[in-house]
Formats: sequence, structure tokens, C-alpha cells
Amino acid sequence: MSAMVDLLTDKVVVLSGVGPGLGRSLGEEAAKMGADLVLASRTPERLEKMAEVVRSYGRRALVVPTDITDEDQRKALVEASLDEFGKVDCLINNAFGIPPMDPISTLDLDGLRNANETNVFAPLRLSSLFADALAQSEDKIGGSVIMVNSCVIYSSQPEYSGYKLSKGTLEHLAQSLATELGPRGIRVNSVAPSYIYEDVNKAYFDWIAQESGRTHEDVYAEKAAPTDLKRLATPDEVAKATLFLASDLASAVTGQMLNVDCGEFHA
Repeated sequence: MSAMVDLLTDKVVVLSGVGPGLGRSLGEEAAKMGADLVLASRTPERLEKMAEVVRSYGRRALVVPTDITDEDQRKALVEASLDEFGKVDCLINNAFGIPPMDPISTLDLDGLRNANETNVFAPLRLSSLFADALAQSEDKIGGSVIMVNSCVIYSSQPEYSGYKLSKGTLEHLAQSLATELGPRGIRVNSVAPSYIYEDVNKAYFDWIAQESGRTHEDVYAEKAAPTDLKRLATPDEVAKATLFLASDLASAVTGQMLNVDCGEFHA
């Protein structure tokens, strides 16, 4: 446990997307590992609850209500982060939007544009706006950016096509930024979870079970069947794998995407 606590000691992590499930686990696990956090999302109440968790581990937390699709608010987030901490060591782009679940040939373009504002353009702009601070990080391994992607990029199911389009673009964005920002000492990586066994998916499994006349356990087994471990990852497992990429252990890792899916996909 002591080794885990030391992984992010005194690093400043900006977490964009502090929702239930993974967002909550990312904040808590980063605090456990010794990081101070800047918490950004649109819901002040959710941010304050997350800040309380961070502070319960003896770490500092700055709450910055932010609509990451708004350029002025993105710039204000950078300014607030540096005013409070004087540095930024890692940016985690965790916020996401899901476009309409329609086949791509019939997709509503406005819905797709809205999702891409959150899934692609906001991570691009936040990474660009934080680049100077990340390049000046006093961390011995330099600053880093982590994109939270999804194993949906390996799916060809028609209803996931719009989401796959935006997450596939995010993967290419991360690779391009790794090449562009690498000479400045900034690492850019991605993490791709499959189904995470958290509250939202638990409720989704309940809905599937009700609609199909099965039990929750039946649905879980179906979703876990394609994995090597025959189970689904928990939010804290995905968070720990993500935060590895922010740590000194990943000092020579950039331009990569780490699947955290209990062995569902081998890529």
C-alpha cells in the first residue's frame, strides 16, 4: 500500500469529467496515491462531494465548475489551476458524450457534432491550453496527458457507430499530440475500458434483464463471457491503470493506448 501511495506524491492532476463511476474513482485513487487535484465538470454539487473525498486523504482539491465545450471556461480552468497550485503535472480528459445510438448512415449530425465537442474538441483544446504548464512541470519525468477512450473502437455494432467515430478520432488525436508535444517533454497516452461494473452499467444490466426476461446475473455473465478473466473491470481497477500512465513508472511510455478490459480485446 505504501508503494501505491507514493506513485503520485505531490503531483497536481487536473481531472476533467467528475461524474459517477470512473470519474469518482479517478479522483479518489489519485488522492490515495498522493496527488492534489483540480476538479472540473458542470455540476458544482458533484465537484464538492468529490473534493471532500480528496481532502479526506489529506490532499488539496480545487473545485472549478466548467463547461469544457466553452473556450472561455477552458481558459479560466487553466488560469485557476495555476493560480492555486503554480503548476500542473497531468491532465486527464475523462469527460465524454454519447451521440444518438443510430446506424451511422442515418445518424443525426447535430447529435454527433455535440458529442464531438466533448469527446474530441474539448480534449484537444484543454491539452493545447495546458501544454505550456505541462512542459514546465517540475516533475522529473515531465508532464502528461491521458485520454480516457473506450473499447467501443473495436466494435462494429451499428448502434455504437457514432460513439466509435468520436472515440476513434480521440485515439488518433492522442497519437498526434504525443508526437507534437513529445519534444517538450510531455507524454500523451490513452486508456480504453470496456464495460465498467459501476452504477450506470449496473442499472443498464437491470434494464436489459427486465426487457429480456433474465436476471442481472445472466446479463453480467453474457457481458463478461468474451473476456479472458470472465469478469468486468471495476472503476477502481480502471482508475489505477489510468493513473499508472501519470506516474514515474510510465516515464518512457507515450503515444500508447492501454486496454483495461479483463482481456476482452487483444490489440
